[in-house]
Amino acid sequence: MPNEVYAGADVGRHTGVRTMLNKVPEVTIFFWVIKIMATTVGESAADYLNETLGFGLTTTTIVMSVALVVVLLYQFRARRYVPGIYWLAVVAISVVGTLITDNLTDRFGVSLKLTTAVFAAALIITFAVWQASEKTLSIHSIYTTKREAFYWLAILFTFALGTAAGDLLAETLNIGYWKSGLLFAACIAIVLLAWRLGANAILTFWLAYILTRPLGASIGDYLSQKPADGGLGLGTLGTSALFLATILAVVVYLTRTKRDQTALAAA
Repeated sequence: MPNEVYAGADVGRHTGVRTMLNKVPEVTIFFWVIKIMATTVGESAADYLNETLGFGLTTTTIVMSVALVVVLLYQFRARRYVPGIYWLAVVAISVVGTLITDNLTDRFGVSLKLTTAVFAAALIITFAVWQASEKTLSIHSIYTTKREAFYWLAILFTFALGTAAGDLLAETLNIGYWKSGLLFAACIAIVLLAWRLGANAILTFWLAYILTRPLGASIGDYLSQKPADGGLGLGTLGTSALFLATILAVVVYLTRTKRDQTALAAA
């Protein structure tokens, strides 16, 4: 891990490309806990702003897109991984990714089968161009602005794809929220087992990252929806507040302890 960070600095010295310390956290249990919670917030917060507060899809999308752009400006300007900025960007992009799918399905009537296929294709194309350009999809090598741009574009498509796939199973195919959550959790367990048995680490990481989005969305829907609709009835505000508070607590802990940073970044 540290070798990759030093490699980034070395690239900058010899090519003049803007480089920085690796801009993403170490993949620890904290990474996955916050990631799943952020995806849940993306689902519940989008519904809260759109439906409960009555902003509507258009206004909610505009407000959250502007917020995402502002947060990403700070993220791109940073020269290293900063937990508060990074995870705020993940939460914001989770909401925007959800809204993109919701706009296509609710406003324009595009079927969830089509949106799932389109976002899957968009993600595959992003990975293909990223690999062809940078020769690696490893998140441990995000030390140039170009690689970071590919990274966040891929993240956006994973959230949009996860929203579409999760809604497709839970609603269109009528599997239900908690059953869909169990199905995606089982898929993640299979990916984890494959990684432990020696499967490619980069491939299994991105598969798990994609699958945690519909898992989080299913959890969010199950907690927030009314019992009559197959949920627990916590509401979108209660669900969003609960998970945001937990994310904040974990991010504060990581900021103080630097448990998710490389040795060089922590120094």
